[in-house]
Amino acid sequence: MSLEEKFAKLEETAKRLESEDISLEESFRIYQEGMELLKQCNADIDKVEKQVLQLNEEGELVAFE
Repeated sequence: MSLEEKFAKLEETAKRLESEDISLEESFRIYQEGMELLKQCNADIDKVEKQVLQLNEEGELVAFE
């Protein structure tokens, strides 16, 4: 699943949690799924950030740290 798809699923998860006709048990299950998805998003973002390049003082491209 792409990062964009994960964000869309997180948005859908948030909307489900806002529903008035959801049981407490169901809300806990959905919350846990959302938190796992959020962890995956954070891992994906960290991976991308490490791949970003920046210019150093000598004008050379180096990996972003």
